[in-house]
Amino acid sequence: MADGGYRFPQSGAGPFYFPQHNQQHHHQQRHIARNGSPVNNGRGNYANDTPSPSRSPVSQASNYNPYAMHNQGHQPGQHVMMNGHHQRYMPSNMSHKYQHQTYQQQHGQQNHHQQQNHTGGHGMGHQQTFSSGTLSNATPHFTPNNLHNGTSNNNQVGMNENLIPNQHWQRQLQLAAESRQAQTAPHHHCKKDGVISRLQKPMDQVPSEEIPEEAAEERNRAITISENSRQDWNALDFSGQQMRALSPMLFQYDFLSKLFLDHNKLTRLDPAIGQLRNLTHLDISSNQVLELPEEIGMLVNLKELLIFDNILQTLPVQIGHLFKLEMLGIDGNPIEEEIRDVMHHGTKALVTQFREDYSPGPPPNERRRVVLDNSPAAETLSVVSYNILCDKYATALQYGYTSSAALAWDHRKIVILDELNHHNADIVCLQEVDRESFDEFFRPELAVNGYRGVFWPKSRAKTMAEKEAKLVDGCATFYKGSKYICLDKMLIDFANTAINRPDMKGEHDTFNRVMPRDHIAVASFLENRMTGSRMMVVNAHIFWDPAFADVKLVQVAIMMEQLSKQADRWAKHPPCTDKTAFRIPEIDDEANPDAAEEPTAEPRLSLKYSNGPEIPLIICGDFNSAAGTGVYDLITTGSLPGNHADLGNRRYGNFTRDGMAHPFKLKSAYTEPEQLSFTNYTPTFSGVVDYIWYSENALDVRELLGNVDEEYLRKVPGFPNHHFPSDHLALKADFSVKQRKEIKGVEANGA
Repeated sequence: MADGGYRFPQSGAGPFYFPQHNQQHHHQQRHIARNGSPVNNGRGNYANDTPSPSRSPVSQASNYNPYAMHNQGHQPGQHVMMNGHHQRYMPSNMSHKYQHQTYQQQHGQQNHHQQQNHTGGHGMGHQQTFSSGTLSNATPHFTPNNLHNGTSNNNQVGMNENLIPNQHWQRQLQLAAESRQAQTAPHHHCKKDGVISRLQKPMDQVPSEEIPEEAAEERNRAITISENSRQDWNALDFSGQQMRALSPMLFQYDFLSKLFLDHNKLTRLDPAIGQLRNLTHLDISSNQVLELPEEIGMLVNLKELLIFDNILQTLPVQIGHLFKLEMLGIDGNPIEEEIRDVMHHGTKALVTQFREDYSPGPPPNERRRVVLDNSPAAETLSVVSYNILCDKYATALQYGYTSSAALAWDHRKIVILDELNHHNADIVCLQEVDRESFDEFFRPELAVNGYRGVFWPKSRAKTMAEKEAKLVDGCATFYKGSKYICLDKMLIDFANTAINRPDMKGEHDTFNRVMPRDHIAVASFLENRMTGSRMMVVNAHIFWDPAFADVKLVQVAIMMEQLSKQADRWAKHPPCTDKTAFRIPEIDDEANPDAAEEPTAEPRLSLKYSNGPEIPLIICGDFNSAAGTGVYDLITTGSLPGNHADLGNRRYGNFTRDGMAHPFKLKSAYTEPEQLSFTNYTPTFSGVVDYIWYSENALDVRELLGNVDEEYLRKVPGFPNHHFPSDHLALKADFSVKQRKEIKGVEANGA
């Protein structure tokens, strides 16, 4: 709607209910990825052809009752204590046009002993109960020591008289008038709902408007989906209770979608409000709030934020994060004229201006280092894995909480490069790198620090014209040319491999589910110039959609099968006889020949390996899969049965008939949650879906790059932003190579 917001109709005005959202706590999280459309960035058009997946009587209320909650399914109400701590917030960077002073507003005297009874009907397909009560084992916090004396002393301030009223302000004033009319009725939202719910007809399903349209088309962006838990109420009505403080316990109800705190005597909104990230409606009208906390920007799901009749002079710039906000009610506040002038054009205009003018502030503290082993080692190596967020996916539609400046590729690529140079890893595995970025930016820029690269785009690039193919993303692996030689490389095309397998090419599911997904993995076979040890490095990007868990599992099974065969061939690879002259033209950097200068020490013999699993193996990538999924279990355990739950009833040849297996002993470098709590961070999901796997028989983990500063995250609803250029984090792990008996081979020529 055009800045319409959400209106609470008068009794009998039509159907009204509090929709039920099933929330989940500590259950399996599933991931949906972003589906960005091309942005006009001057890099040419891109045809994104990847398929997308498709109330009962109100109980008697008194002002001693500290809450009223909306309860469905005959669940008893839970108790909430009122308490809080005052904390001030410095105003935003927009200049004040008002000096701080006292404003007065007339309020009707509320009847503290008013009792109302209503009979209700049904909503959401079953009876709704609005229960209220008192704390069973806690003393109310409304003691003389806690109370702020006096009544509300706001002054109603209307719109700028120089502005002509339009539909935005008309709606603003209409909602403000409705709010003021309800000031003498405690729990008026709950009571109104009880009356109107009698007119409701039972509903068999959640209304379609509860499912955001953009969620159906998202790609490579994770979304938490509830599956196993039931939450029968999701709204709390504290209106008209004369409350002066809120208990921290309230902010543990992170399943709430609607919270009404209007017509009380609150002087502050606790920063802990940022924990209620599922809120879509928040009403704090007719209080004595001086300022909103910066944490209000964490509530990116808000559609309606009503703050009528308070003492707000300005708004925090974090309002710019609220990209879903449809109505911001500010009437009745001494808001500075600059903000009010922008609001004349609507809520969206104000949110947009705040977002675009947002100053990123100081960067967070550096991510901590997790040291696991600091003993001396004869040979070490460091590895970085990073999904950098391809430019064509970084759209305002998918990242509405991020400013256009922070989304711009010219900004993000510099931040990415700076981070890679800072880590200075021996091996760098990047996902979502398009051909143009690889050729024109990353390859020449990283060559300055001695890196050489191997790149393959997704298989769709084969069917496109050159201009469009440049914008197809893929996987790029970089390695220090002064330390390693690339002996061989291999593309693993999941779809093409599946349809050419004799046991799978006739299967219906292969053609309809696996073949349309063109994700890939890139394997590189490297040799250490000095020690002669060899290593396999795999860089993978797995399909995103949680509805296609079988496809993810088949892709990984194909990857491990192909890698197992190739590893046995690489174990027989002849020794490198000329480490100085050995070059691969397509991965050399002709523009920087000095980057490959040889070390002065004498290189050792090329080591021999009796079989593939003996070769050290590192697998990096974005697997779009959490711990406990079939993908995770197959990699870490080495085998899965053909009837695994992730495969469902699908048929994939030998995989579903005989099961899946690989010979490698692999483990995630990050084994504990405290080492890395998430690798993908958006408003709808925070979890680990990226990994660095390593072969336990050949490598040991020495050090890891740890978590992001928690204090910084308290005010950041999601990535990307100015400091984090992707919605994924860079992973870094340092390894030591286990020593093995040296087998005599052919002497390497040259120094």
